[in-house]
Amino acid sequence: MVQHLRVTYNDIHNLIRERTPQIVRDFNPDLLIAIGGGGFFPARVMRTFLREETGKKTMQIQAIGLSLYEPVEGTTAQQIGHEVIRTQWLGPECLKSLVGRRNLIVDEVDDTRKTLHYAISELWKDVEKELLSYPEEERAALRDATKFGVFVVHNKLKAKLAEIAADTLYFSGADVEDLWLDYPWEAINIDEHDRLAQSDRA
Repeated sequence: MVQHLRVTYNDIHNLIRERTPQIVRDFNPDLLIAIGGGGFFPARVMRTFLREETGKKTMQIQAIGLSLYEPVEGTTAQQIGHEVIRTQWLGPECLKSLVGRRNLIVDEVDDTRKTLHYAISELWKDVEKELLSYPEEERAALRDATKFGVFVVHNKLKAKLAEIAADTLYFSGADVEDLWLDYPWEAINIDEHDRLAQSDRA
């Protein structure tokens, strides 16, 4: 039987608040890239704390849509798919803004790591294409100045199916066992979700 962990909005808010000072100290991002749909809420909360900590009041959130989960026919459950599906990506102007900046990718959970690996790999490909529009003598410095980091609310303590580069800074709000995480934005009845989350902790 699959064990579930119900997570509340307050849980997520507080995990992000607690981790933000370390992210500022170690990475100090210029831009947030939310992986939809689980990264949208965490990225929005993260921006609030980053603006407060850094004074970067104009910090933006960009969004990419990636899916590794697919519906299981005949049930309401979902299972992990075999490949990452790109459903939304950054436009040309957004891609230009990655170059020479510190870009923090935000998602709710690091499960197999396939989605994060895909996001970082594809974004780096886009950066390399953008660098071709700069004079050759400027490219190395801009490449060195371009950084990607990762923040996930939860990291599952399990074997991963993909890796991310060692120079990509990685932050998690909390490390958890390999449980099924029930996030509040997936709940139909949020009051019941919160009640059950409280009951689980009692």
